Amino acid sequence: MTDTQIVQGFADAWTQSIEAVSELVAPLTEGEWNRPTECPGWSVRDVVSHVIAMELELLGDPRPIHTLPRDLRHVVDEFTRYCEVPVDKRRCHTAPEMTGELEYTIIRRSRSLRESRYEPMDEVRWPMGPYSRDVPYHQLLRTRVFDVWTHEQDLRRALRTPGDLDSPSAVVTRDYLIEMLPKAVAKLAGAPAGSTVVFDVHGPLEFMRTVRVDENGHGSVDEQVPLAPAVRLTTDWETYARLACGRVPVATANVKVEGDEALARRILENFSVTP
Repeated sequence: MTDTQIVQGFADAWTQSIEAVSELVAPLTEGEWNRPTECPGWSVRDVVSHVIAMELELLGDPRPIHTLPRDLRHVVDEFTRYCEVPVDKRRCHTAPEMTGELEYTIIRRSRSLRESRYEPMDEVRWPMGPYSRDVPYHQLLRTRVFDVWTHEQDLRRALRTPGDLDSPSAVVTRDYLIEMLPKAVAKLAGAPAGSTVVFDVHGPLEFMRTVRVDENGHGSVDEQVPLAPAVRLTTDWETYARLACGRVPVATANVKVEGDEALARRILENFSVTP
């Protein structure tokens, strides 16, 4: 597959997921927009507001000028403050205003993607507040797929409408999260040199991966499964994604642990890769 085909695949996955978000919220009553989600402090309306805001920034629209209330306990640093401003600005918006803005944003972003002249490796600005930096175009698109699918799942759980756990965006997210495993195991959890950790995931997206820590403490991931790993963690795909995105407490997550329980606990406590 060429780089151009990969970029088109990311664009198609983004389209499928963000249109699923639009379909999910289109019939909601005003009260349903206020349902809490697993994102700390955010309702259904807030999650949709965040998705809209990120896409508008990529279109080059100016960020809103808005002063946040001081009692938002989930705003704990500059990054969460950055994300919260356009979200809080929309908390007074009605259901028709929200769905109308989302639909128009999707139309504009879809046109922008179709007309883009960026090559896959062209450097573009990733607008993420204190984390803003230049990244390759293909990486920006993949990150947007991950973000939109993750928030689609936030909405599905809040609205009790499961689905799309094996969609193209889910596959992109799976691969993205697998790449984060060496950091979680070797760097954050401090797995000792020479150790191996197996992740056995079942459900709509099944996979098995092994993280190996070399003599220098660096981690790598592959598909070869050792006979006696230091730790084996078994769970379902939805739980895996929720853990990796900080959506469920480790203590309540349905994960089977085999092997070194102390190391397994450190891995799970450092498993979230989202800011």
